[in-house]
Amino acid sequence: MGIKYKVNENFFKEWSPIMAYVLGYWYADGSLEDASYLRGKYIRVTSIDKSTIEKIRDWLDSEHAIVVLKPTIFHPGKTRYFLRIGSHALYDDLILLGLYPNKSLTIKFPEIPEQFLRDFIRGYLDGDGCVFLETASGIRKERIIKRLLIIFTSGSFDFLKILCETLSDELGLKQDKVYQGARAFQLRYSLVDSLKIFEFLYSDCPRNLFLERKFKIFGNYYKLRPSRLNLNTAKILADLAT
Repeated sequence: MGIKYKVNENFFKEWSPIMAYVLGYWYADGSLEDASYLRGKYIRVTSIDKSTIEKIRDWLDSEHAIVVLKPTIFHPGKTRYFLRIGSHALYDDLILLGLYPNKSLTIKFPEIPEQFLRDFIRGYLDGDGCVFLETASGIRKERIIKRLLIIFTSGSFDFLKILCETLSDELGLKQDKVYQGARAFQLRYSLVDSLKIFEFLYSDCPRNLFLERKFKIFGNYYKLRPSRLNLNTAKILADLAT
């Protein structure tokens, strides 16, 4: 019998901001493994952001090791950090919450309690989304903004379609189309919609429930375009600044 490592097997049983955020991250960068031949069930998550994987392990009260996956000829790119937890209880709870093995192409957007929706979507953005700020040098050599984009990516058209409809209902966004990318589907939001999403996702956000690297991109935008600041965005930036 293998070693049994400590983990909180009740983590996904009750909704909370942390649980919703981690669930969103699992929908993006997590997976389930039914190793019937070993009589084992595993939940797995991987990321290039070591700090996020460490936080998830801490939130799960887990003693499992984080494995460092260095780039190779067969798997080029950045170093990734991988957490694999053997737990029938956690596996079964994630099944009840809409996840399943080999989910990437067919996953559906789950039913999320309204008060935790922004945490779930923020977790998904941090796992499988992109915040992109493009700047250039102006005539007087000052930095000018060319564009600000939020992009959600998924192998599942249906997941992004419901995400698009959900954000539109919440925020009155203009975007209503899911695009076919080179390897996956994408939901792309231009400047005005991206700023609305920023306010929605980060208002009343706990200090540790976001990926700092992506949050700072919005901070950089507002430094270049302070005229876009309102009382709410100024408060968000002040409350979550490190």
